[in-house]
Amino acid sequence: MRQMHLAAFLIAGNAAHSHALWRHPSSSLGFLEPQLYQEIGQTLERGKFDMVFFADRLAVSDRYGLDLEIGVQFGDQDATRMDPVPVLALMSGCTEFIGLGATRSTTYHHPYHVARTFATLDHLSRGRAAWNVVTSMNDAEARNFGVKEHLDHDQRYDRADEFLAVCFQLWDSWDRDALRLDQETGCYADPTKVHYINHVGSWFESKGPLNIPKPPQGRPVIIQAGSSGRGQEFAARWAEVIFTVQPDFASMKAYYQAIKSRLADHQRQPEHCKILPAVMPFTGETESEALDKQALHNELVHPIVGLSTLSSHANYDFSKHCLDEPIQNIESRGTKGLLKVVLDFAKTKKLTLGEVGKLYGRSVLVPQIVGTASQIVDQLEALFHDQSCDGFVISPAYLPGTFTEFVEYIIPELQHRNLFRQDYQGRTLRDHLQLTNLN
Repeated sequence: MRQMHLAAFLIAGNAAHSHALWRHPSSSLGFLEPQLYQEIGQTLERGKFDMVFFADRLAVSDRYGLDLEIGVQFGDQDATRMDPVPVLALMSGCTEFIGLGATRSTTYHHPYHVARTFATLDHLSRGRAAWNVVTSMNDAEARNFGVKEHLDHDQRYDRADEFLAVCFQLWDSWDRDALRLDQETGCYADPTKVHYINHVGSWFESKGPLNIPKPPQGRPVIIQAGSSGRGQEFAARWAEVIFTVQPDFASMKAYYQAIKSRLADHQRQPEHCKILPAVMPFTGETESEALDKQALHNELVHPIVGLSTLSSHANYDFSKHCLDEPIQNIESRGTKGLLKVVLDFAKTKKLTLGEVGKLYGRSVLVPQIVGTASQIVDQLEALFHDQSCDGFVISPAYLPGTFTEFVEYIIPELQHRNLFRQDYQGRTLRDHLQLTNLN
């Protein structure tokens, strides 16, 4: 029987999709300390989640008003982001099964460095690593790496295509049986089974081989979030898990069908790629209690902070527009797919820019689902059976409480309906996702 896959969304900082997260009275302020992440990892593993993954970006937001003031003062999505890879290494040491995903940019790294990082994480976690591939999105990131402005949208994806091709060659540069460790003869590895890659391309050169033996999974699971036409094409070619933000259930289904239909162009089957839209749950013993939780959370969002993050995502200064007017059609050099979702949603709902900012601050348009555990599972089950998803990314409104409540109340209901596993059936992330471990 087909069952859901579940991932948890995090940023190693003060916010997630919720900009109220750090202000919430139920949230820990220990987002700079190891204990919070260790507790979250253990809680999610107790709930048999497939994985936890961390989004990342490489700059403080300063597109809104061309200054960092709003984002830093009110704690937007980019106010603080620690490097997620060391955080995952920490979580690896206190868990055994849950998959561990981190974001790395193909625009501001080199393939050898990224291939080496995730091969290391895959070994140390015994086959639980995932790489969330991003192309980065704004000029602030470019300037942190000594570049005047960001690459054009399609150029970023052209570079990313070659980046992944090089990484795949590097992960394959050691045969599975290359490592001998023969103490008696002194043969460490068979040199005929370790290969140069000698890659020379439009963007990169790399001789190889990787200086790490074959990772346990063969290569880490590839996560992607492409939503523009070019991004969807990239995701259909490479992604094994697609994380998507869609503002309503109809959009989830349309996106799901669009991506699944593209897979055949790359000789891939529908089951080769799991599509997981994000949702933000508010759970209560009664519907009234859950609605009160949602209202408390949403009232904590400063009206302007969402526009700081939206400006960062779009690589566009929204302070140039009046808050009480409809959002404009704009040309962006940032994330085109997500911006189109925002513009289409605002037009359909007849929202002003200020109203869009409030919604963006609450959840970056991630749908909030509210109710008792049974009511929430009703909604998730309906989407799952309607071929709108292969599972969900759970985005927290407060930490660690959102995940604790989900594991304590919603997971048992999912299991009772046979929608989710009772226990892990393997050790690697590929096992959890029903993907093949690669030779």
